[in-house]
Amino acid sequence: MTEPESAGHDYDVVISGASLAGSAAAILLARRGARVALLERRSDPGAYKVLCTHSITANAYPVLDELGLVRAIEEAGAVRNEARWYTRWGWIEPKAAPGGPELPYAYNIRRSTLDPLIRSHAAQTPGVDLLLGHQVTGLVQEAGRTVGVRASTPRGEREIRARLVVGADGKDSAVAKHAGIPGREHENARFGYLAHFRGLPLRDGIGHTWFLEPDMAYAFPNDDGVTVLAVLPDKKRLPAFRDDLEGSFLDFVRALPQAPPIDSAERVTKIIGTVDYPLHSRRPTAPGIALIGDAALTGDPLWGVGCGWALESAKWLAEAVAAAVTGRGDLDERLAVYARRHRRRLRGHQFLAADFATSRPFNPLERLMFSAAARDAAVARHMHLFASRLIGPLRFLSPVAVAKASAVNIGRRVKPGAAA
Repeated sequence: MTEPESAGHDYDVVISGASLAGSAAAILLARRGARVALLERRSDPGAYKVLCTHSITANAYPVLDELGLVRAIEEAGAVRNEARWYTRWGWIEPKAAPGGPELPYAYNIRRSTLDPLIRSHAAQTPGVDLLLGHQVTGLVQEAGRTVGVRASTPRGEREIRARLVVGADGKDSAVAKHAGIPGREHENARFGYLAHFRGLPLRDGIGHTWFLEPDMAYAFPNDDGVTVLAVLPDKKRLPAFRDDLEGSFLDFVRALPQAPPIDSAERVTKIIGTVDYPLHSRRPTAPGIALIGDAALTGDPLWGVGCGWALESAKWLAEAVAAAVTGRGDLDERLAVYARRHRRRLRGHQFLAADFATSRPFNPLERLMFSAAARDAAVARHMHLFASRLIGPLRFLSPVAVAKASAVNIGRRVKPGAAA
């Protein structure tokens, strides 16, 4: 709900950023009894993040379900994010085992559809005050901890106090910067450009990802018959793209194995992107502060994990601190619980992503797993669980999984000159 004229500024939680992470956290905290101020610097309730993979990994399906959004996004045209992946050993095509359950999934849906939907859902949640046009300009601190924010609003500067301040304001988080929360930056040796197309059919109507070592590309079907097509080349190709963006983009796509028919498709957006997108990792808490989504950890966009982790981290935070922010527990202890869970669940994934972002070729373990997955349905399903972030690196590369992949490759004759 929006704030009434006479409302005070005393909340249990103030959240900076009303996109996926912030809106999800607001809903989940309010349902647990917290009074939440949800701040969004943009005044347009239909505002959305433009540069995104527009895909939610399957790890976040339970969060969508808890939020009550599954039916709504399906009615909005979201597409289940089944996918196939090209490698030098052939295509990895995960499919359900005969007679077994369907593979876990979530959705491809454009942020222009998703962001307004979840923000509206938050605004309609009892206990949430959605404050549009509110940009955090500073923090209110007392005795070494944060107790609120200062915000620029359409009516001037405003101070909003709360037991907990949540930074859900992206990789350039103002909350993190004002709090001086330390972070680590990992260089990304790839750059990326994407555009949206109509009339761009994909085999079996599912997503495609190309691992070209070191170059990458993906194409995801989305709502309203739109396909998101992205290229993520090594930065050695950057001069050519700077000289001729459209020509280089089209030539890159045309050269893909089983390339989608881009020349007969209609491009419905500009080609947009970034030439420098480092991976950020920050400590997710400080006294009176929690960071969620990209504010805490910004992954490599080629893996499409940002939306899923935004939703998951919102859920982890709500589960950890809801009682404490309403006066029923020690907030610092509960923030520590959230921080431990965040690190335990995401640190391994981020380590592998940061290493691969150096634009290196596959390492021996990756060659083993990818080649086996292209040859064996069970290994392909195992890789699907990892790509969906339903299992972590330790389980993905467990002794049992490695032994299975080794047996697959030993049992299948490798073509001369190919790595196993």
